[in-house]
Amino acid sequence: MNISEKHEWQKDMYLVSTDTEKLDVQAIHRYLTRSTWAKGIELDIVSASIENSLNFGVYHNEIQIGFARLITDYATFAYLCDVYVLEEYQGEGLGRWVMECIHLHPVFEKLRRIMLFTTTAPWLYEKLGYEPVNRENYAWTITRPDIYIHGNKPG
Repeated sequence: MNISEKHEWQKDMYLVSTDTEKLDVQAIHRYLTRSTWAKGIELDIVSASIENSLNFGVYHNEIQIGFARLITDYATFAYLCDVYVLEEYQGEGLGRWVMECIHLHPVFEKLRRIMLFTTTAPWLYEKLGYEPVNRENYAWTITRPDIYIHGNKPG
């Protein structure tokens, strides 16, 4: 599969697209820097993360209203992260729809394992087949939740 191949899904006045050219990196940064999981993240880090991911932009009349990305090797594994829909568009099923679009992507179909860490909307992910990993000594992580907040930066 050509990893630069663009995929799009249309629903009413909404579009989900993997076209990186359409992404509004400033809008993504504005949301992420106020999110619970990336508070204080810098624009250059958001840009680098987008450059190194399979991205799904969510648009309404060509304005970006949501986002999700897969960090993946395009063969066996992906980490799903940075999933959001702007508050004023929530409640319309767009979160579920973007997740369905991700699941329809040809890369997703091949993956052996997809990981997700979330404290928001677990009901949504559960409906789509995600299961919590609660087995002892099974999933391991180094977690630094405050890494982007001033004074806690590495180095």
